[in-house]
Amino acid sequence: MLPGVITVAALSPSVDLMYLVDHLKLGAIHRPAAVRVAGGKSLNLARAAATLGADVAAVAVLGGATGDYIEQELVKAGIGIRSVGSPGETRVCVSVAGADQDGLTEFYPYAPEIPPEVWSAFRTRLAGMIASRPGWLVINGSAPQGLDDSAYAQVVEMSHQSGLKVAVDTHGPVLAAAVDRAPDLVKINRYEAAELVGVDADSADLEALAAVIGERTGGQVIITDGRAGAVGRAADGATHLISLPEALNGRYPVGSGDAFLGGWLAATDIGASPATALRLATGCGTANALLPGPGNLDPETAREVADRCTVRSL
Repeated sequence: MLPGVITVAALSPSVDLMYLVDHLKLGAIHRPAAVRVAGGKSLNLARAAATLGADVAAVAVLGGATGDYIEQELVKAGIGIRSVGSPGETRVCVSVAGADQDGLTEFYPYAPEIPPEVWSAFRTRLAGMIASRPGWLVINGSAPQGLDDSAYAQVVEMSHQSGLKVAVDTHGPVLAAAVDRAPDLVKINRYEAAELVGVDADSADLEALAAVIGERTGGQVIITDGRAGAVGRAADGATHLISLPEALNGRYPVGSGDAFLGGWLAATDIGASPATALRLATGCGTANALLPGPGNLDPETAREVADRCTVRSL
């Protein structure tokens, strides 16, 4: 079967730099090992999906030397890239992992503001790319400053007009506006879903949240819940709960949600069933957390984890 075709709209890319140290101590000098990747949520997803064999391309807003580095890295990874120049330098996001400590220390600058002329150029470049790329368009992550709350909704609409299916993974007013344009998939976490629906996140029932959102969009909905797994609702209302294998607890969770979505798209676009796609997605999210560097995963590990997941129809 031909590989899935996935195009990502990367408005907030970054160079993601992870430092690995034996012990992180405030005020001390550290000599870290470093893992550097072309990142941001969209490009993390792109790299994960490409690792699985999907045909992936990106339209990205890039600026300065870090933007040049990202473009070079995407080419090396076999990911097609059309860049739109930004007057601002593409950001560098830093995370630090101590070998003897749980969790990460993270430094994430805001993405550069996108002025109107860059937004216009981005939409033109994206329209040109998707005209010859059927399949899925995905837009994820926070909207940069300078964009209206309707920005992602505009991308959903123009992609539908070109015959593509659209996946959205964001939050807040930008998500609400995009949902009103009926994306084919909304993939968000418990807290983003609860905010969208207007209920308390901690007490919310994920199946009920997925039903409310799915009835609003007419499409598929996935709500992730960390180590508790995820709920996936198909367009016809069929709903599955997936649970992760026990004793798998990766130390590098950054990018796991992006790898999850990349795995789901790669599987779905070649005809996998909702349950099978949900399995591979979960395997990818878990495999991502086992290796340093967001969007980095071993595809065999992802498939092994997928086979060990438990899927239950609700």
